[in-house]
Amino acid sequence: MIIDFHTHAFADPIAPKAMASLCTASHGLYTPCTDGTVKGLLNNMAQWGIDHSVIQPVATKPSQIFTINQWAKGLCGERLTSFGAFHPHTDDYKRDIDLVVSLGLKGIKLHPEYQQFQVDDPAMLKMYDYALSKGLILLFHAGNDPAFQPPMHSNPRRFADVAREMRGGVIVAAHLGGNGQWDEVERELAGTDVYMDTSMGFFEYGAEQFLRIVKKHGVDKILFGSDAPWSRAKEEIEAVRKLPLTDAEKDAILGGNAMRLLGMK
Repeated sequence: MIIDFHTHAFADPIAPKAMASLCTASHGLYTPCTDGTVKGLLNNMAQWGIDHSVIQPVATKPSQIFTINQWAKGLCGERLTSFGAFHPHTDDYKRDIDLVVSLGLKGIKLHPEYQQFQVDDPAMLKMYDYALSKGLILLFHAGNDPAFQPPMHSNPRRFADVAREMRGGVIVAAHLGGNGQWDEVERELAGTDVYMDTSMGFFEYGAEQFLRIVKKHGVDKILFGSDAPWSRAKEEIEAVRKLPLTDAEKDAILGGNAMRLLGMK
């Protein structure tokens, strides 16, 4: 079973505007492979042999939290799981996390750049601790984002510090622990309790560095992700299949680890 743990989609009425805005913000660095709709994501999944995708919605302001989470709940089914939306600059973080839990969503997506917070801010640690205590998975954008100028609000060392502070629960750092920061990932983050997804990196960090990180970190904490619509999952699946790993290790990365985290049989 192939599970793409890191995808994005938008409600049909807002998808064109959202995609245009994101393409402009990223200075045209990426050519999207879908139109940003759920239908577009499902079409690609069917073409590329992806059994299940996890949508990671990002709230860019607190007022969006309720609406996005109600929409996310309606997406969950045989082909899709959606995480919930959360924004750290809320006036009541427990209320918003409780909403995600009440809707039966599996986790929340956090983006230190779009949401403007330092990943290891002590105020954030209280929010993480509460969410993790409720059984939610926390998935973070990690590292560089072409829409923003450095310095970034996260790095591998900070994620390692957060993991030590939390001492339990599932934390996922996207983009193999830090987009464009993979040397630091090798030094600071590999071998910790933080999960990593593979999104938007196979043709940047390269097979050799990926294999070094996997060996140090453990294959059981690596999740396949594409960051669709910003990369072509088909090509990244093929890259995993070509790696000098055992079939069992490849299957774990491509879906087995995600099935375990999501409680799927």
